[in-house]
Amino acid sequence: MTTALLVLGFIIITALATYATVLLLRLRKQTAQKLKRQQELDEINRARLDEHLDSIRYIATAMLEERCELSEGVMRIAKLFGILSMSEQVASQFPAIFKHFEVIEDHPIMAERKQLEKKQRMKLDFARMRSEAELEAAILEEAKQLVNFTPTHLH
Repeated sequence: MTTALLVLGFIIITALATYATVLLLRLRKQTAQKLKRQQELDEINRARLDEHLDSIRYIATAMLEERCELSEGVMRIAKLFGILSMSEQVASQFPAIFKHFEVIEDHPIMAERKQLEKKQRMKLDFARMRSEAELEAAILEEAKQLVNFTPTHLH
């Protein structure tokens, strides 16, 4: 009887140890898969960030070379920073760009603009041109900084 209990105990302990080993191996595999997936996501996010930052640098260069209108460049740069969730982080670094963006961000474009009355279009154009004239030198200085922009701290 004692021998039978010892054999039964040994079988139970061996089965439990085997089950625990299987669970540990599954956990290791899941952890490795999770780490690999996180690294892939980090690479994708980094590539997306680099692509958007390259676009910002390109637009800034185009503004300086007068291949892109000031307001269009400001709109695109500010929206790209918004996509990257960096607007608040860089607004103090590029105040003229974001000040001008505040003036023009709600201005309708293309078909929406054509639907406006002439008086309303002229009013919006006047606000845009006044802001451009007031901030042009500062915006171009900030564009020079953006040509080589690299964020110091990423979230």
